[in-house]
Amino acid sequence: MNNAIARTTALLSTCALLLTGCGGGNSPVTNSPTNSPKITTNNTPTDTTATTGTAIPIGIAVAQTSNVALLGQEEVAGAKLAEKYFNSKGGINGTPIKLVFQDTSGDEAGAINAFQTLINKDKVVGIVGPTLSQQAFSADPIGERAKVPIIGPSNTAKGIPEIGDYIARVSAPVSIVAPNSVKAALKQNPQLKKVAVFYAQNDAFSKSETEIFQQTVKDQGLELVTVQKFQTSDTDFQSQATNAINLKPDLVIISGLAADGGNLVRQLRELGYKGLIVGGNGLNTSNLLPVCKALCDGVLIAQAYSPEHPGEINAAFRKAYTDEYKKEPPQFSAQAFTAVQVYVEALQALDKKSKVNKLQLPELRTQLNKQILVGEYNTPLGEIGFTPIGEVVQKDFYVAQIKMAKDGSQGKFTFLK
Repeated sequence: MNNAIARTTALLSTCALLLTGCGGGNSPVTNSPTNSPKITTNNTPTDTTATTGTAIPIGIAVAQTSNVALLGQEEVAGAKLAEKYFNSKGGINGTPIKLVFQDTSGDEAGAINAFQTLINKDKVVGIVGPTLSQQAFSADPIGERAKVPIIGPSNTAKGIPEIGDYIARVSAPVSIVAPNSVKAALKQNPQLKKVAVFYAQNDAFSKSETEIFQQTVKDQGLELVTVQKFQTSDTDFQSQATNAINLKPDLVIISGLAADGGNLVRQLRELGYKGLIVGGNGLNTSNLLPVCKALCDGVLIAQAYSPEHPGEINAAFRKAYTDEYKKEPPQFSAQAFTAVQVYVEALQALDKKSKVNKLQLPELRTQLNKQILVGEYNTPLGEIGFTPIGEVVQKDFYVAQIKMAKDGSQGKFTFLK
């Protein structure tokens, strides 16, 4: 990685200004009729510290509808908190940012349409998104061809940064994160021998993740007794679950999304499976809990974020999130906050060298992309940076276990030591 730039702002004093609410951000912004630049007129009164009446648009293309919305809604929450927080700190050296939201829904077509709208109509300087790796493989090439920076907030499948020079991610690859949960299961029960694996065959991330899980099972000297496939749209898993249970596995590993994964967990327990369950990153959301309720109890999930991570920026983010939503912030919200933070700090650094409101939009996008890759960022995820191809460099990882009330009315992710 190139020499890192100095961190550009003192991010942290208090998050009090953050706590007045998350505000809108869903309506399009109006651009200058010239292609200059990237700065948009903001006709809605705000409580930011900027006095220019203009804002720098950053696109947020995540799933706000469909079954994937269980993940995308958490990303929206994190992004809005970041917008509020960094604007309260002065935005881009006095100019606020304005998040422009487009719903990708849960498929590739939705992501493609969202990217095209943000790039060509909304004239954003960069995009945070999409939610799924499956969508990224289709939509990211659009950003690459347009030379618009893309930061994936939750795209962990193999090969995402390699899509192009303008593609980066703040979500650590599954190859680094996933094995931690299997090792945690072995620590809880060293007598584990037999493993059953389930994965969503229609989801690129789940297919990538299950390969890592299956290799980890072999590396740990465990026996892979069955691999069962399903679709993310499935609700009935009786056949697959019964087939696996008949082989008497000690551990079940699931790669899917929250709705299908939660239903699979529930049906495994209802059919009598009593062993440990490891969930993949698609189950890494509190929105899983209403799906399997009390039967979620005990599921292990590897994490790239912990609310307990030390550091002022995470403390500010955590307090803002808990004040707003009355629960601990999840990984997807932290990653979306971090992605917006990367844009803000890269824009701040770029503005000190070349005033961004003087750059034409294509040049701004190009210079911003370069600045993103050479920066170092102190985020809720901890200290991160990027390799020259846009892969995140992150130090800290965790494993959490779901703990549910007996009546299933409430639960939480408990981080293992």
